[in-house]
Amino acid sequence: MSDDVTTRTDEEWRAILSPEAYKVLRKHGTERAGTSPLNHEKRRGTFACAGCGQPVFSAETKFESGTGWPSFFDPLDGAIATTTDRSWFMTRTEVHCARCEGHLGHVFEDGPRPTGLRYCLNGVALKFEPEE
Repeated sequence: MSDDVTTRTDEEWRAILSPEAYKVLRKHGTERAGTSPLNHEKRRGTFACAGCGQPVFSAETKFESGTGWPSFFDPLDGAIATTTDRSWFMTRTEVHCARCEGHLGHVFEDGPRPTGLRYCLNGVALKFEPEE
């Protein structure tokens, strides 16, 4: 298996990810709202990409959006990238991991201060690393 996440094959991704994580991270799927245990995560720590382990959001930027998905208002510097998503008959901004390009969710302009952004993410695309 390739240690370089940028050159992993589809078969390698399937081997290391759960079916749910593969569907979201590699095929741009969406988990059902309200199903992620990370919705209730309140500890200090870091949320990382479940595909490659890159830290993407600090727990300090997590907030309760009422949407049913973990939501954040500010990513870690250089951790994410965005693209235009025109699926489902609408235009949205997709959020993906800057390292492995795994689909994390979408960003909307209805979040809290100071950014006014809501990064609405799939919990299955994240792993939580508590602060020690």
